[in-house]
Amino acid sequence: MGKAQLVGVGESAYAKWGKIGDVTEHALACQAIVRAVEEAGLSMSDVDGMTSFAEDRNEGIFLAAELGLAELRFSNMVWMPGGGGGCAAVANAAMAVEAGQAEVVVAYRSLCQGQYFRFGQGGPPRENPTLESPPPTVQQAANPMLASLGFTMPYGLLNAAAAYALPTRRHMHLYGTTSEQLGQIAVTFREHASRNPRAVMGQRPLSLEDHQNSPMIADPHRLFDCCLESDGACAVVVTTEERARDLAKPAVTVMSSAQGTPKGYAFGPFSNASVPDELYATGATESLAKRLYAKAGVGPKDIDVAQIYDHFTGCVLMQLEDYGFCERGEGGPFIESGALAWDSGSLPTNTHGGSLSEAYIHGLNHVVEGVRSLRGESTSQVEGAEVCLVTSAACVPSSALILGRS
Repeated sequence: MGKAQLVGVGESAYAKWGKIGDVTEHALACQAIVRAVEEAGLSMSDVDGMTSFAEDRNEGIFLAAELGLAELRFSNMVWMPGGGGGCAAVANAAMAVEAGQAEVVVAYRSLCQGQYFRFGQGGPPRENPTLESPPPTVQQAANPMLASLGFTMPYGLLNAAAAYALPTRRHMHLYGTTSEQLGQIAVTFREHASRNPRAVMGQRPLSLEDHQNSPMIADPHRLFDCCLESDGACAVVVTTEERARDLAKPAVTVMSSAQGTPKGYAFGPFSNASVPDELYATGATESLAKRLYAKAGVGPKDIDVAQIYDHFTGCVLMQLEDYGFCERGEGGPFIESGALAWDSGSLPTNTHGGSLSEAYIHGLNHVVEGVRSLRGESTSQVEGAEVCLVTSAACVPSSALILGRS
């Protein structure tokens, strides 16, 4: 059996958190899945597998019943934390079809940050807070990740912007990386978003001066160094090479996939424990990248376009080094060279605008854009693109894909 193929992509509308309207997170998942299956020229009765990640609240077994699957033969959830599992969910779908466990598997993610509170915000506000409201109580953590955060929360490490600021600041200390270099990432991705009608921030231009004048959120992260908070959903359809030959859209090959984390890394700088010093100012994805390239039989110079997880600008910079596009410590000058621009750069990156400017759907929309960029359908199309790198979140246990034009 040949390599698994990506044959359909679908999305709901994307919106700023809380602005999606009355539609529920679950309904958005259904919208994205149906649209991806229809785009592939398939029907829901053809689908026999579901996979997601990041503790998606929309469980595959319920979606299978509601969407009318004839039979569910494969369903799983990735344990890479947060956005680290997006590419792994697609990889699991690919493994399922390549192993004959299923024939048509949908990888999906639905995320409504406006319908569920964000960690670090303390939960939904009480309707009638009073001075007599009971004080917070000590509760047993629901999982090891939350338990580990108990050692950092008392010191103010309450949100992702603060956690990922730590390795970025270390990188700046070691290598002289500047805030302006980080800002150039945000400005470049915003420019890409300006051509994308799906992008939440597509109609809001951003200059480097705007970036530098934006509020400091968690030093060195300014406002525009931080990803959006979004409501929306997206999905991709994975099937066999044989089945893909007769479908509606050109197929995209999953050339290789990899997932994992270095020894002892756990939840990375978010828990700030057990991270070796030599990994601290990196995305901790260098060993993963080497496995990914080796399995695909390609190297960094073969990548025509990249969709790099951009929860924070510093994590993009560190991934550029991890994945071999420049030497360690040279990410800042690499970015200053204009390398990430879609029309003139040596590594056109996040041609949809990414999590910084299109939407934050835990990075699965980066896979959607990877498929479009190899079909020739991107709104910032890289001419002749044949090989695309897609990554999931760095500075946590992660995953990645190399996709190829079939």
